[in-house]
Amino acid sequence: MNGTRKIYSAKVKFEAVLSLLKGEKTAVQIARAWGCHPTSVTAWKKEFLAKGVEIFSQENTIREYERKILELENIIGKQAIEIALLKKFLGAWDSIERRR
Repeated sequence: MNGTRKIYSAKVKFEAVLSLLKGEKTAVQIARAWGCHPTSVTAWKKEFLAKGVEIFSQENTIREYERKILELENIIGKQAIEIALLKKFLGAWDSIERRR
C-alpha cells in the first residue's frame, strides 16, 4: 500500500448514499460504479444519517452568516470613507506644508 487515498467529492458521496437509500443498488454495486470500497459507501450512509438533522438546521446558520457578512461590509464601507478622508486631509496638509 502506498499510503495515498482517493478523495471523493461531496456530490459523489451524496449520489452514492442516495442510490443506496433508494434501494436501487447494493453497496457493492455502488462501490463498483464509483470505484470505491463498499465499506466507504456504508460509512458515507452512516455519516449522512447521523448528520442529516444538520442539513435542515442550516437555514439559521445561513442567516447568521448573511448577517455577519452585512456587518463586515458596513465596517469595510466605514473604513473606506475614513481612508478617503485621511488621504484628503493628508493631501491638504501636504500642500500647506509645501507652501511654508
